[in-house]
Amino acid sequence: MVDTESFIEEAVAEIENEVGDANAVIALSGGVDSSVAAALAYEALGDRLTPVYVDTGLMRKGETEQVADTFSYMDSLRIVDAHDRFLDALEGVTDPEEKRHIVGEGFIREFEREARDTEADYLVQGTIYPDRIESEGNIKSHHNVGGLPDVVDFEGIVEPVRELYKDEVREVARELGLDELVAERMPFPGPGLAVRVLGEVTEEKLEVAREATHAVEEELEEYDPWQALAAVIGKATGVKGDNRVHGWVVSVRAVESRDGMTARALEIDWETLQRLQSRITGSQENVARVVYDVTHKPPATIEYE
Repeated sequence: MVDTESFIEEAVAEIENEVGDANAVIALSGGVDSSVAAALAYEALGDRLTPVYVDTGLMRKGETEQVADTFSYMDSLRIVDAHDRFLDALEGVTDPEEKRHIVGEGFIREFEREARDTEADYLVQGTIYPDRIESEGNIKSHHNVGGLPDVVDFEGIVEPVRELYKDEVREVARELGLDELVAERMPFPGPGLAVRVLGEVTEEKLEVAREATHAVEEELEEYDPWQALAAVIGKATGVKGDNRVHGWVVSVRAVESRDGMTARALEIDWETLQRLQSRITGSQENVARVVYDVTHKPPATIEYE
């Protein structure tokens, strides 16, 4: 395990050394990785750091409001509404890797725009060790590693938690005194709900995935999963009332893991699964059925795309 006190001292010194007297922007998503990177960078740079949260329209329910509340102590926090830009760029795209690269480029262009406005030369981001391994191993492109465009308009990219696993990042978060809601936050993919809807990204599918994921996180909280989510995987026939419907199929996934590199599907009791499917199908008229994914990683990845 990481020596958190020593790590924090070294990480702050590294950020100070890399950025020097320049300004920087921090890519802030609300997850534990970027939150720890933001806290370290803020300690190192103070008002020379501009935290930037980009609302892509692909975020989980209530994410934007939570980020605004959690990081309100950072006076320079910027919340960027890029919903339309991201969805326009994803229109008609069905290939998972292409989606990831589009989101990765979209993020970097938003950060470049904010950097020009604040005269920042450096980008700080919360890349962790598994992100690098999966991107370098061609398992999938992470928006902040393999999903980055070839040309980036920054003097340097600073990644203070790049050598840590997720559980080590959580330890650092606790040492930094970050809110428990942030320190224990369930992982959420950088490309957001774009990789939880199979095929083309649409407003309708995003809303189904967003509401279903919210229900899953609440209903399965007692199992203390590493990650729990819902994905829209296609359409199927169903019956609602006296009417035949052709609605969305939602797949529920819950896993236990140490670092996300491998994972085991959780055994969920039947009563809980029935309560969950009833909540999802009952609250969304366009959902026809709910299934539960029992596949471990490997052979499956945790996310669907």
